[in-house]
Amino acid sequence: MNKLRKYRNMILLMIDVLIIFMSYFIVSFLVQDTHEFISSNNLELIRNTITFSVIIYEIFFNLLDIYKTITRYENGKDYLVYIGLCAGSSAVIMAMRFMFRLPLVDYKQIILAALMIAIGMISYRVIIRFILNMNSPEQNPEQKKKNLLIIGAGDAARDIIKTIKTKMKNEYNIVGIIDDNENKISYLVSGVKILGDRYKIIDICKKNKVDTIFFSIANISNKDKKEIIQLCQETGAQVRVLPGTEQLIKGKNAIQNLRNVEIEDLLGRDPIELDNKNIGSLIKGKPILVTGGGGSIGSELCRQIATYKPSKLIIFDIYENNLYNIELELKANKQNKDVEIVPIVGSVRDVKKLEKVFKDYNPYLVFHAAAHKHVPLMEGSPLEAIKNNVFGTYNVATCADKFGSKKFILISTDKAVNPTNIMGASKRMCEMIIQAKSKTSKTEFAAVRFGNVLGSNGSVIPLFKKQIEKGGPVTVTHKDITRFFMTIPEAVGLVLQAMSYAQGGEIFVLDMGEPVKIYDLAVSLIKLSGLEPNVDIPIEVTGLRPGEKLYEELLMREEGLQQTEHNKIFIGALEEITEEQLDGKLAVLRNMVQDEDITLSEIKLLMKDIVPTYHEPEEANKAIKNSRKEIISFEKIKKLTTKKEVGETQEAI
Repeated sequence: MNKLRKYRNMILLMIDVLIIFMSYFIVSFLVQDTHEFISSNNLELIRNTITFSVIIYEIFFNLLDIYKTITRYENGKDYLVYIGLCAGSSAVIMAMRFMFRLPLVDYKQIILAALMIAIGMISYRVIIRFILNMNSPEQNPEQKKKNLLIIGAGDAARDIIKTIKTKMKNEYNIVGIIDDNENKISYLVSGVKILGDRYKIIDICKKNKVDTIFFSIANISNKDKKEIIQLCQETGAQVRVLPGTEQLIKGKNAIQNLRNVEIEDLLGRDPIELDNKNIGSLIKGKPILVTGGGGSIGSELCRQIATYKPSKLIIFDIYENNLYNIELELKANKQNKDVEIVPIVGSVRDVKKLEKVFKDYNPYLVFHAAAHKHVPLMEGSPLEAIKNNVFGTYNVATCADKFGSKKFILISTDKAVNPTNIMGASKRMCEMIIQAKSKTSKTEFAAVRFGNVLGSNGSVIPLFKKQIEKGGPVTVTHKDITRFFMTIPEAVGLVLQAMSYAQGGEIFVLDMGEPVKIYDLAVSLIKLSGLEPNVDIPIEVTGLRPGEKLYEELLMREEGLQQTEHNKIFIGALEEITEEQLDGKLAVLRNMVQDEDITLSEIKLLMKDIVPTYHEPEEANKAIKNSRKEIISFEKIKKLTTKKEVGETQEAI
C-alpha cells in the first residue's frame, strides 16, 4: 500500500481513463445492434469520441484538483462534485459536437456515457476508501474495546461514528445511539442503530455493559442537559460532553471537542439575559477601575467590561503575576484594540498610591473586588483580613468619594450574612462602609452579594478534580454542608447589571438557584468520571474547618427583599448605619490592628460588638441542626417581599 501511494495520482488517472473508455463502448453496444456496433464507421466514431472525451474530462478533473483529494476522507460532497464534473464535461462535448460538427457519437450515447462514468468514478473511490479504512493500522491491538453509547442522533454523532470507524475502531465498540425524537428510533446513523429515548439510557447501559457515554448534542436546553447527564450518572459509565456550538466551531471535530462533565452541566441553569444597552451606556468611552483585577472575579470583570469599550480599563492588583496574565490576555484580543489597558501594581491598603491612581485616571466607575476571601486562612490571620478587607475597602471608597466617581460597586459575599468567621465579618463591615458612604456622598455606592463561584481560586471543584485524578481520597468537611453556586461569567454579568440599577446604598442579592450539597457534588464528579464513590475513590469527611458553617445564607433575618427589573437580581433592605457610627467602629478596628499581640478570642469579641450578627460557627451550626429540617431555596425566599414575612419565615426555619 505504501509503495502504491507514490504513484497514486497516476493510478487514479489511468482508472478514470479506463472508465471513460469502457463507458462509451458499453453504451454504444447497448444502444446499437451487433452489426451496426462492429462497423468500421461506428468504431471510428467511438474512438474519436473516447479520445476527445478523455481530453475534456481530464481538463475538468485537473482544473478542480480532484486527484489531490485524499480518497480515505472523501464524502458525499466530493461525490456530488464528481457528478457535476461529468455533467459539465458531457455538456461541453455535446456543445462542441454541435458547433464544430465533430465526428462523434450521438447525444444520447454521450449523456448515457456521462452517467456511467459518474457511477464508475464514485464506485471505485468508495471501494478504495472502504479498503483503506478497513486496513487502518491498530493503535494497540491488545487494548480492550470500550462499549460506547452516543447521546444524540445529529451531525455530531455522525462525525463521532465516522472518526471511530476510521481511526479509533480498536478503542470503541459503539452499542447504539439515544435520541428523544420518536420518529428516529430504530433508524440508523452511519450504520449505528438508534435504540431509544433518554429513559432507556440506564437499561441500555446495563444490558450492554457500557463503559463510556458521549453526549453529542451541542444545542440543548440546560434543563434537559442536566436531566440527561443525571441519568447517565446513574449508569456508572464515564461521561464526556460535547460543548456548545460556539466552542465546537473553534475545534477540529466532534471527538476532539468532547470534554469531561463540568459542574456547570449539573446546575442546569439557562443563560442569563442582560440589558447590554443600559450597561454599555455607563461604560462606553469612560475610564473604569477594577481593584483586584487579576483575581478570578476581577479578571472576568475586566473581560466583560472591555467588551463595552471603555476609554481606559485600569486594572489594580497587588499580585503582579495575575495582573500580567490578564493584561496579556486582554491586549491579545483584537476586539479590545480601542481599549487602553492600564495595569497598576499596588495595594488597597496604600492610600497615597490609590489617590495617585484616582487623580491620574479619574475613574468613572469603580469595581472593588480586591479582598482576602479564604475563610480558614483568615481565621489564622484575622488582622490581615481586617486590614485588607475593611480598611482597603474604606480607602478605595474614600477615594471614589473624594475624586467624584459616578458609581462604586463592592463585590460582597453570602458569608457576610450572619457571619461565623473573621472573613465574613470583615465583608459585612465592608457593606456597612458603602451604606454609610452612600448617605453623604454624591458617588452612588452599592454592594453585590453572591455565593461561591465555580472555578475561582480556592474553589472546591478544582480541588475535587485533582483528588479524583490522583485516585482519591476526595475530602469533604461535613456530609450535610451546602453552598450556593454560580459560574464566574454568570456572577460577573449580574454584577454589571446590578451596577446599572445602583442609585446608592443598595445591597444587591443575586439569585444563586438551589443550594447544593458539597458531598453530592463529590459523588457526582466521581460517578461521571466512570468511577464508584467509596469503592474506586474514597470520600473522607474531615470535619468543619475554623469559621466554617453548614449552610450559607443570602439574607439576614432583618432584611427584606425587593424585586428589580431583572428576575435574578434583588435588593436586600439592611439596617441603617450612619457615617458617625461607622467612624466609631473603624476607630475600634484601627486600635485593634495596631496590636500584633492581640489574641484571636479578643479579636472575635471586638468584632462581635462591631458586627452584631457575627457569632461562633458552633452556635450557628447547632441552632441550624436542631431547627432546620430542609434547606430553603432562593425560589421560596424571593417570593417574600416584606421584612415581616422574611423574619417570620426565618424564625419558622
